[in-house]
Amino acid sequence: MGRENVDNWRVQKCAKSCSTCERNFEDKESLFSKLIFEEGQYVRQDICSKCWDKKDQGLSSWKTTFIVPPPPEEEAVKKENAESLLRRLMAKENEEDLAAIFILTVMLERKKILVERDVRKGEDGGRLRIYEHKKTNESFMVLDPELKLDELESVQEQVVGLLSGQMPENDEVIPLKNRKARPARRPKLWKRWRYSMR
Repeated sequence: MGRENVDNWRVQKCAKSCSTCERNFEDKESLFSKLIFEEGQYVRQDICSKCWDKKDQGLSSWKTTFIVPPPPEEEAVKKENAESLLRRLMAKENEEDLAAIFILTVMLERKKILVERDVRKGEDGGRLRIYEHKKTNESFMVLDPELKLDELESVQEQVVGLLSGQMPENDEVIPLKNRKARPARRPKLWKRWRYSMR
């Protein structure tokens, strides 16, 4: 698969310098981030307080704090966690992973790792949710698949299987648009997940 579905999700790091005056940000400096649509894609711009123009807030904007990125950690073999799984699925760029990606972002929001900054309505009517990582200031843009209750169980089982290193039995990962509706029944994992879902 190419990059035709790249607008379903995107991760963009906070810039190290102001996009207007190009001055480097200092650790814990307050700044403004905005989202614009440029050359067919969403682009994040980070602007210092001095250069910030309230009249030009782009498609979406928010106030944030610049944090000097920590040095890269040594790679260690460890069990997959929600954040590493989210990053791995986003890097694959498979549209079939959209539902799992959305569930993982909601999980990380509930754990206060991601903060929802805005929700934008796309031209196709879909909702694009914009999250920011509290520690790294990366922005995560994820298309909301608007899961139905009868789709929720299989996606949750898929995510649990991926986090444990295996796929759930008898559950193929298929695009939501091709997913056949199942008879309504109480999801097995609903009790476990109900406080993690909107």
